[in-house]
Amino acid sequence: MSIKKVAQLAGVSTATVSRYLNNPEQVKERTRLKVQSAIDETGYAPNTLARNFRRGRTSLIVVVLPTVGDPFLENVMRGIWRVADEQGYSILIRDTQSNSHEFDEYTDMVFSKQADGILLLASISPFEEPTGKPRASNKVHPPIVLGLESVTAELNQFPSVRVDNVAAAADGTHYLIQLGHQRIGFIAGKRNSLLTHDREKGYRKAMRKAKLPVASGWVVEGEQTLEGARRATRRLLSHKERPTAIFCANDEMALGAIHEIKNAGLKVPEDISVIGFDDIRYAEIMDPPLTTIAQPAEEIGERTMRRLCQAIEGSDGDSEAEIVPHKLIVRKSTANAPR
Repeated sequence: MSIKKVAQLAGVSTATVSRYLNNPEQVKERTRLKVQSAIDETGYAPNTLARNFRRGRTSLIVVVLPTVGDPFLENVMRGIWRVADEQGYSILIRDTQSNSHEFDEYTDMVFSKQADGILLLASISPFEEPTGKPRASNKVHPPIVLGLESVTAELNQFPSVRVDNVAAAADGTHYLIQLGHQRIGFIAGKRNSLLTHDREKGYRKAMRKAKLPVASGWVVEGEQTLEGARRATRRLLSHKERPTAIFCANDEMALGAIHEIKNAGLKVPEDISVIGFDDIRYAEIMDPPLTTIAQPAEEIGERTMRRLCQAIEGSDGDSEAEIVPHKLIVRKSTANAPR
């Protein structure tokens, strides 16, 4: 069935049918109903591949993330899928496992215009060689939008959607200080990643404001993983004056910290309070339920995808970060500092 047959049945021109398929809002409602009725009657299906070729589009978006197993990123993806489906885009997910070399082959695909845009979710840069050197800059990349924080300084040039990590971490630390805690440790992410640097800045900012010291060894690297957090917690517990509270830069590390504190024969929160960041779906059912900084994951996904659509259409030239609100969720993993 051809577009010409649909036009004849609807009593309109083929140009009108084409306009309806591509920009229905530009067609009068009465005409839209006639064209849609003809499409329903004939079973006509447009050749999407040919249409995209004429438009110079693929209707494909590449989403790059460090791991598909991250429960927080899973919620962000829900928002992305929702808007992508609404706007007629397909999604190709690339799990890098934090390895820039593995992403190299996908970079070639993107630079050869087999995708209309890229979403980087807390992920590595597509512009580095496996050696770490910048990739040749003579290639033109499609629009790029960051969901969440920049992993490297190079990515700060691109628009992003995220919370104010400095303010959010300062709020969480201030809450612990209000509970009477003065010895507060911090479990950060990887030292070579900017992902949790702003959260550490917020922690230090709140400690300075309260005129509380950050003792040597109270800020430790947890690698943003369960096992990394367990090792970091053991180091914190080995201090002569161990912290009475631990702020973890994400909820997965908070889960590892709580597990290790219990293994040491201590109680949460009676002996040590623990606070996380993200509010993943497991936070509420942890033992004890986790106090955490909540990020609106699905909203971040939706806004990130909408911003990329605007960039693809050429209507978003703003590289500023779009800040969404965070919220402190108080549960049972925090309590007043022990005497």
